[in-house]
Amino acid sequence: MKKILSYERIYSRWLILLIDQVMVNAGILLSAAMIRNVSPGTRFNLEPFLWLFLYNMITGIVFIRMRIHTGIIRYSNLEDIYRVMKAVLITGLIFGLIYHLFLVSFWTWNWFDTMLLLNFFISTTMLALLRISVKLLFYHLQDMQLPGKEMVLICGADPLALLIKQGLDSSSEKNFHILGFVDDDPDKANKQIEQKRVYPSGALPWLKKQYAADKMIVMEGSSNLEGRKRIIEKCLELGIRVISVPASVHWLKGKLKLSQIPDLKIEDLLQREAILLDQYNICKQLKSKRILITGAAGSIGSEISRQILKCDPEQVLLCDQAETPLHELQMELEKSSAWGCCKMFLVNIQNQSRMKNIFEVYKPQVVFHAAALKHVPMMEINPSEALLTNVQGTKNLADLSIESGVEKFVMISTDKAVKPTNVMGASKRIAEIYIQSLQDQQYRAAHGTRFITTRFGNVLGSNGSVVPRFKSQIQAGGPVTVTHPDITRYFMTIPEAVQLVLEASAMGVGGEIFIFDMGMPIRIFDLAVNMIKLAGLTPHEDIQITFTGLRPGEKLYEELLNQTELVLPTHHEKIKISAVTNYPYLYVHRMIDDLLHLARSNDDFEMVKKMKEILPDFISNNSTYQQLDIAYQE
Repeated sequence: MKKILSYERIYSRWLILLIDQVMVNAGILLSAAMIRNVSPGTRFNLEPFLWLFLYNMITGIVFIRMRIHTGIIRYSNLEDIYRVMKAVLITGLIFGLIYHLFLVSFWTWNWFDTMLLLNFFISTTMLALLRISVKLLFYHLQDMQLPGKEMVLICGADPLALLIKQGLDSSSEKNFHILGFVDDDPDKANKQIEQKRVYPSGALPWLKKQYAADKMIVMEGSSNLEGRKRIIEKCLELGIRVISVPASVHWLKGKLKLSQIPDLKIEDLLQREAILLDQYNICKQLKSKRILITGAAGSIGSEISRQILKCDPEQVLLCDQAETPLHELQMELEKSSAWGCCKMFLVNIQNQSRMKNIFEVYKPQVVFHAAALKHVPMMEINPSEALLTNVQGTKNLADLSIESGVEKFVMISTDKAVKPTNVMGASKRIAEIYIQSLQDQQYRAAHGTRFITTRFGNVLGSNGSVVPRFKSQIQAGGPVTVTHPDITRYFMTIPEAVQLVLEASAMGVGGEIFIFDMGMPIRIFDLAVNMIKLAGLTPHEDIQITFTGLRPGEKLYEELLNQTELVLPTHHEKIKISAVTNYPYLYVHRMIDDLLHLARSNDDFEMVKKMKEILPDFISNNSTYQQLDIAYQE
């Protein structure tokens, strides 16, 4: 069997050329015989072996020049068949040209051109059938060796799915068998693609039971994400392992190996349809600009840095107070051709004098403010730090932007600023209010800076987020800790969030709070269950899930919009504008000064009490500050 399956190592390519020559000879002789039968009176004066010798010489030269014999027959495809057709056609044209120029005077053959045309169809068909037959025979022999093989399914029945199959067919690995494709499109169900059946997702239980289906392969970037998610979820329920093939650009030039395909990541499962952005307009507004990014070493800030460097800026000022992450970002960006325009600053945005020096020396034209303290439970026990960073730090940057003539200031906010139940969310909402007050008509005339706020939910894979925490808990053998069975959150991938931030910054005219379409909220318990299944384990058996109770300041669900806020559309369907109440600058300035004075005094209760006066909808949840709400109600 091994000798049969590895015949290409035994027989040389010249034998393939010889077989092709035999096929072509059979084709030309069959064509001549058919002409003689149709027209018995047809005569030619040249001996058959002489014109056959001439035809074989032409065929050999053409086939060698076109390298027809160099391909591996078991990998033949339509392109190979097309090359064979061209070779036979060129051979016939050369033979016909020689006949009409040099041989017609002493070689009388009334039906010569008809014979050549007939030979083209016969020889092409025979050569194509040879390649198809060998290919089918090889796969049949492969399929006969099923015991011990992994049973593999391919998600979808589109060109990308076919690309996966062809890549696997070309693999040197023989330890798997492709059962077929899975697609819920009724127009494709129960049909065949390259001798492999297309099954609906409803057939997965039967495939699991009948053939012990082991793996489902999906490709990144494939269309119909909703259908793909539905199939993946059924696979997880049935214990079929899901693995994710990288975009075809990474392996198209080589053979796809099943052993090299990684398991599906939870980020892949939560993906939405790709967001189409006006990349040209984004880069047009950032090209040749001096850009300052705070929180540059964080999850969002670092991705903003990477995206902006693609737009050919004049200079990028990367600011962060975290030494190690900033150093790691530096080592990453040093490998980039755009590194020459980068400058790194280890700085706390609360340090106004240090930030002022950076603004005065480097004169940024655009500011992306991503620095913030974001962990809800930590800010509940350190409320003064939340205010000094999220409010004082933002105020410092905004004021310096006006003094330095910054053209555009973009602040990254959070859905936790909507009807806040914790200090972190309330601090971000107060920062939003201050940023918007700078667009107050009376104050706006004094400066030309456009202030823009972007608001979105949780980011998958960001520092300290739930997904990395669940991964580490699963790797440790559990338990996976969830605060509440019904808690939900909105999620976005880091690149998706940053792309929308850049798009909003390009379209903003000043004073807007842009909110992003985050899709449907995700139940955190379901997230934990799916992550355990993706790891090849069984929830509540291999890995326990425990409920720890809501943490201080945490709420069951987040909102991107307050019920009192109106929503205005933009030209991008994923981005809306929240029409919130604007506050006059002088009132906001005085109010924040009082609040920051309390923050510096370390009187947490008085400070949070002041925050609640500023934000009437700030109702603490599962927090020590709930007593302030009770006192206020009384």
